[in-house]
Amino acid sequence: MAEITEIQETRSEQPDFDFTGGRLCLDFVDTVNDRVSAPRDLLGSYDDLLAWGQQAGILSDADASALRDYAARYPADAAHALQQAIAVREALYRIFQAIALETSPTATDLAAFNAALAQTMIHGRIAPEAGGFAWHWDDSAARQLDRVLWPAIRSAADVLTSPDLEHVRLCAADDCGWLFLDESKNHTRRWCDMKTCGNRAKARRHYQKKQGA
Repeated sequence: MAEITEIQETRSEQPDFDFTGGRLCLDFVDTVNDRVSAPRDLLGSYDDLLAWGQQAGILSDADASALRDYAARYPADAAHALQQAIAVREALYRIFQAIALETSPTATDLAAFNAALAQTMIHGRIAPEAGGFAWHWDDSAARQLDRVLWPAIRSAADVLTSPDLEHVRLCAADDCGWLFLDESKNHTRRWCDMKTCGNRAKARRHYQKKQGA
């Protein structure tokens, strides 16, 4: 499998992200298209990371705008936050890929995730909500450039410690590599998205059958 080894140059247009993973952490690791055949990283800039956060519903437009302005004033810090995001994403991908393939994640990847989780939960708070309590993030950390990562990291911890874990799947398409949570009735879902990978595989089988005939 090809590795994601460097940050792409900033694009003039923000990417349109896909959210078919079923859990936020899986949507986050699926920000690389065609992982298996020709990886294309959709997080080519810090601005792309903010766009993902907005599309995921993590950041309001006002929050994203404030972080974008802050990143413009501190570009080196923004670049570091992006590198951190990609490093965490790749560790999470390898962890969930191993689980989907029924093997064990490496100690190195688990250590990297635990380090990110420890830093993330420093900012976690329990606060009252109607009828009970809920997780919130420290409002004083509004200018933390890595704050867009926190919900994804918390989501990964939730999946890893829940019964959902046994239903994490790897897309069956040979050129995809995306991960998703199989919430189908009989847990027989094979594709990250039937409209893309599923239809392409169906068309490929039809073509091969026609050629064979």
